[in-house]
Amino acid sequence: MDMEIQKLDSLLRLHLQNDTNNNQPKQPSTCPHPFPTTEQLPQCFQTQPASSNPATSTSSKHMHNTIPLSSSTIISKFQSTRPTFGLPLFVSVFVTFLLVSSVIIPIDGAIPGSLLPVNQTFPTSAHLRRLTRVNAHLKKINKPAVKTIQSPDGDVIDCVLSHLQPAFDHPELRGKKPMQPPELRPKRNVSGEADTKKDRFQIWRDNGESCPEGTVPIRRTSEADILRASSIKRFGRKLAKRPVRRDSTSSGHEHAVVFVNGEQYFGAKASINVWAPRVVDQYEFSLSQVWLISGSFGNDLNTIEAGWQVSPELYGDNYPRFFTYWTTDAYQATGCYNLLCSGFIQTNTKIAMGAAISPRSSYGGRQFDIGVMVWKDPKHGNWWLELGSGILIGYWPSFLFTHLRSHADMVQFGGEIVNTRPSGSHTSTQMGSGRFAEEGFGKASYFRNLQVVDWDNNLLPLKNIHLLADHPSCYDIKQGQNGAWGTYFYYGGPGRNVRCP
Repeated sequence: MDMEIQKLDSLLRLHLQNDTNNNQPKQPSTCPHPFPTTEQLPQCFQTQPASSNPATSTSSKHMHNTIPLSSSTIISKFQSTRPTFGLPLFVSVFVTFLLVSSVIIPIDGAIPGSLLPVNQTFPTSAHLRRLTRVNAHLKKINKPAVKTIQSPDGDVIDCVLSHLQPAFDHPELRGKKPMQPPELRPKRNVSGEADTKKDRFQIWRDNGESCPEGTVPIRRTSEADILRASSIKRFGRKLAKRPVRRDSTSSGHEHAVVFVNGEQYFGAKASINVWAPRVVDQYEFSLSQVWLISGSFGNDLNTIEAGWQVSPELYGDNYPRFFTYWTTDAYQATGCYNLLCSGFIQTNTKIAMGAAISPRSSYGGRQFDIGVMVWKDPKHGNWWLELGSGILIGYWPSFLFTHLRSHADMVQFGGEIVNTRPSGSHTSTQMGSGRFAEEGFGKASYFRNLQVVDWDNNLLPLKNIHLLADHPSCYDIKQGQNGAWGTYFYYGGPGRNVRCP
């Protein structure tokens, strides 16, 4: 068939060349190809001379812009501009047939010399409007970069001037700069810090790159990231859900956690074992984190959250990533992950929120954990985030919150997954390592050195501990205590199994 098309193509060129040389009047220089050929797409079409009328002139100016054309438009333009002499009728008809059939008949790959790509589709007006909104949102959250770093895992890290990060779009922060580190940090009373004594535990740092002083590293958000979300409004936010203290099964969120309540808490700390659990559905996630909670567990719920998560919807892959979250209205309209809205203020130049963690733990092999601490600065009242042994990441300004402006009423540690019940059964998305707590060290995931911060800025062991597993046949939890790890627990599970249908 390719040979036949090439023969017809050659015949058509010969007639067009003869007719153009002998009979075609000279065309304006703005439209150098009066007839579309099989070698070059028509760049413009001009069927009448330019008008001296200003309004008509404007329209003619725009007519010469190169735009995608449908096959019917090309055919009509071709027929309106071809001469009425010199070209046999059967050739004209046959070329028209070829043009129409090239769009109608599904063919893998483009036919050599065809005027349009095979199976070309044109976006709807609704799709174009959404892309316009997506690009506007990207412009809002992706700030100008002083330096850009390409991560081996595909992420792009932008080094943004610290006072231009998204937090400073907030009306109460415009024109200001990040605060200096707090003078006092919580007093430690246990040994056995996490492995993150250094700041190179993320993949984007593998090549030794970092951001210069005065800037902060921000994972660049792509168009694909936003398009994966259910809506632009919900991008970078958790779905509104009931808190864990109530029955969480109705919202699809399932937990295995340790929590304390009944006192005023001014911070929390733990070392969290890092794994890469399998997440089987794009709209599910698996996370392990520390929660600081205050409010009535209604629409006024305040939370601060930090840890690691696997979220294909948010990041487009299954890497475990360091993350933060906050809300002041039970995940409805306020708050977001990482730096995806005006909220958390980053001060660290070497750790990127939302970037992939490396190394990770392996079953029966080396174990890796990260120390996470959130505490309230007694002097200014802001909630600071620290990793490992003294690596300050940044802070949440106290004015963001209502109930958490003063203290937390509850602290939680543990895992959470989303169960969308694919195919009508429980999800196989894993929590932690994907193994039950009873398997212990090197196999089940753990939290160790659980502590809270009191009113006098002291780190203290937990008292009156509660354990909660929504679905212990799917994900369970087992707590313990010893001299090396203080208060600890193992948790997690595989999700769907014979006892969890």
